[in-house]
Amino acid sequence: MIKSVIADMDGVIYRGKKVIDGAQVFVNRLLEAKTPFLFLTNNSEQTPLDLKRKLEAMGISGLSEENFITSAMATAIFLNNQSPGASAYVIGGGGLVNELYKVGFSITESHPTYVVVGKTHTFNFDMLKKASNLINNGAKFIGTNPDMVDPVENGIEPACGTILAAIEYATGKKPYIIGKPNSLIMNIARNKLGAHAAETVMIGDRMDTDIRAGMEAGMKTCLVLSGVSSRETLDEFPYRPNYIFNHVGEIEVEKLT
Repeated sequence: MIKSVIADMDGVIYRGKKVIDGAQVFVNRLLEAKTPFLFLTNNSEQTPLDLKRKLEAMGISGLSEENFITSAMATAIFLNNQSPGASAYVIGGGGLVNELYKVGFSITESHPTYVVVGKTHTFNFDMLKKASNLINNGAKFIGTNPDMVDPVENGIEPACGTILAAIEYATGKKPYIIGKPNSLIMNIARNKLGAHAAETVMIGDRMDTDIRAGMEAGMKTCLVLSGVSSRETLDEFPYRPNYIFNHVGEIEVEKLT
């Protein structure tokens, strides 16, 4: 029986600025059944409070900051487990810097243990030069997530993966990436819930990130067709989700086995 839920947001709860049919019903079911759950995002710019307020503005109520985990949070947890109290040079938004501060990291440009890269709209040549030199001098190269582009209102915009690619080309070194499709972020989220993999379902709209990461973490997987995937695109992948629904409003977690 499924006892815990980890779910993507974009394409699952909302698409662009529009809430997906059944999203509030799904949230209400989880809250009423007291099912442990997390909304997980590869976005490293926003904090849980930002995400809570974003969903409230879209009409999704009843959530707390504890219901969210971001790639910034997962990155901070992972790095703190690897090297407690270490230092980092950060290319990224306030959400990423805040999470690293919270686990006791110092943020520095002088001989950092890590160069940590997330999405930021302020990336420039000086950052590229500094990050490249630090990595070449021994700093370990970390990326919050591999997404090359993000959907926006009028199309797409470069995302974290684009910045990582520039630094990789400059240094010849590949980053270790924490976010989806790395199953590491799923295991960090599951540990936060205190859940067993076999009793947890990952709900997402992307076969290449959500479903792959959940599957590789040993979880059950549930594909919703409210985002980028369709039944026709399933044949492009060598693996299948355990469940398929049109949208989250159709999901009754207590009936999943």
